[in-house]
Amino acid sequence: MSGNAQQSTNDQAAEIGLLITRPRGYRFVRSAFLLGRGRAQNAALIARSGAAPGDRVIDIGCGPGDFARATAARVGDTGEVVGRDPSPRMIAYATAHAKLPNCRFELGPAQTLDHPDASFDLVTCTFVMHHIPETQREAALAHMYRVLRPGGRLLLADTHPAGRVLPKLIRTMSRFAAHHTGDAAGQHADPLAAIDIRRYREPLSAAGFRSIEFETVPPLAGVLLATK
Repeated sequence: MSGNAQQSTNDQAAEIGLLITRPRGYRFVRSAFLLGRGRAQNAALIARSGAAPGDRVIDIGCGPGDFARATAARVGDTGEVVGRDPSPRMIAYATAHAKLPNCRFELGPAQTLDHPDASFDLVTCTFVMHHIPETQREAALAHMYRVLRPGGRLLLADTHPAGRVLPKLIRTMSRFAAHHTGDAAGQHADPLAAIDIRRYREPLSAAGFRSIEFETVPPLAGVLLATK
């Protein structure tokens, strides 16, 4: 990669976050990591979100669209799900596989939501927050709060590994990724702290959210639930 191209990539990462650009590869790795239980994980998260028929939902960092499509099935024909992701390849893949008329996808990062105030009943953001630049996370949470109607719900989720093997595996994968991308700082950061969704309790409260609760959702997710 040329110096200019590398600088452009670094600037983009600083502005909108890490882009995952290979949908099929992402789905394969995620399925392997979850031991084929990805659908069960999605179903459990959707159940905990409280998504109900007729709800209007935005899924932030939707990736290839699996979670958004499953949520669309839950809210039914009278509801709607908008999947949003900053990766053009993810949005192209998700749109090509959008089989439900109440599910659509749009390009854009979490920190620049342009939807009207109070336009959604539910905001979901699963396995995404650590991809958003740290300097932009408060802005992302503020937008999530803004677009929710009063009484609307937020579900934030990320990996919450238990036992002895999975934490070691995540640390190993993180060191490999940091070395591969030349991220020297990343090689010294604790990846488990980076993905611990509980770190957003105080930022959520500062953004205006209430009734903030943490729980684990099998097989591998930690969840923060909050209400506007």
